[in-house]
Amino acid sequence: MQAIALIPGTTTVRLVDRPEPQIGAADEVKLRVLRVGICGTDREEAAGGRADAPAGQTDLVIGHEMFGQVVQIGDAVTRVKVGDYAVFTVRRGCGKCVSCSMNRSDMCTTGEYLERGIKGLDGYQCEFAVDHEQYIVRVPPELEAVGVLTEPLTVVEKAIDEVVRVQSARLPDAGATPNWLFGRRCLIAGLGPIGLLAAIILRLRGAEVYGMDVVDENSARPQWLAHLDGKYIDGRQVAADKINDVIGAMDVIVEATGVAALEFNLIDALGINGAYVLTGIPGGDRPLEIPGAELVRRLVLENQVLIGSVNAARAHFQMAVDDLLAAHLRWGDHVAKLITNRHPSTDFQTALTTHEANEIKVVIEWTK
Repeated sequence: MQAIALIPGTTTVRLVDRPEPQIGAADEVKLRVLRVGICGTDREEAAGGRADAPAGQTDLVIGHEMFGQVVQIGDAVTRVKVGDYAVFTVRRGCGKCVSCSMNRSDMCTTGEYLERGIKGLDGYQCEFAVDHEQYIVRVPPELEAVGVLTEPLTVVEKAIDEVVRVQSARLPDAGATPNWLFGRRCLIAGLGPIGLLAAIILRLRGAEVYGMDVVDENSARPQWLAHLDGKYIDGRQVAADKINDVIGAMDVIVEATGVAALEFNLIDALGINGAYVLTGIPGGDRPLEIPGAELVRRLVLENQVLIGSVNAARAHFQMAVDDLLAAHLRWGDHVAKLITNRHPSTDFQTALTTHEANEIKVVIEWTK
């Protein structure tokens, strides 16, 4: 079968031939890969950034945002049947810590986990994939057009779920409503795919959503947000540390930029008892000067919480599928408009290296 592979630490990315994987255990599932999303991690890998080939190999099949269709199942499989649409999760546990033994490798304590298409395991930019049933989540046929958004949605499913759990546990008034997010003022920083998918979650739960970026209001991403009744903040006109003064304090901030200076400045927009969750990973190692004493005073005196969140568990994948279905019922085909660029597998170089002005989500199509 064909696959897209790179040599880690280089910019060498190529279409290669690999043996088609076969089921070798009763609990395994084989998927025909239909499409795979491209994200910042893939582009970082293709530019020579962080990536680890499997043991004994010199190259790594990339791709982790997958969507496929079941073509074969082992005798013990019950979660899916042949013909179902499905996704595989990304991270595989270390086999040593308690978190991984509970299928929560997203909270691995040893750091010895593996990730398909990223760290030590081949990914999904290929024609077929096989894995164990515990890593699969069925996707309803109504979501065939948007099922590839499942994995990136899990990133913010986990992040927002953690915010709600923490706030519900510590705030005295949390028990007054079964939906803590309803009516809360929420700021999303960075309107890329992750940020806009966060808007879906927050709007479905009744939050008042603001999205911040540095693009024109009439461009694709702010306009997509507006269809969900989200409000746009142009960061070139309202700086992060002025949001509180101009628009008002936020109950929740979801950061999806990976810009270190902005990540700190956004704390000024957080209200009393507020929660701020970071999902963006800054690149580089340039030093950054921050007003440390002022920052700590504010966090303490205003009862604020900072949370870092990465990866997701299988339960978050199920939450993502459920929310995609709810979004499809509420906003129809608008969700699919997040996917702005589609490329055949033979055009992978364009998908990995070209970033158009109105691009939101890029996917590679593996169906002929």
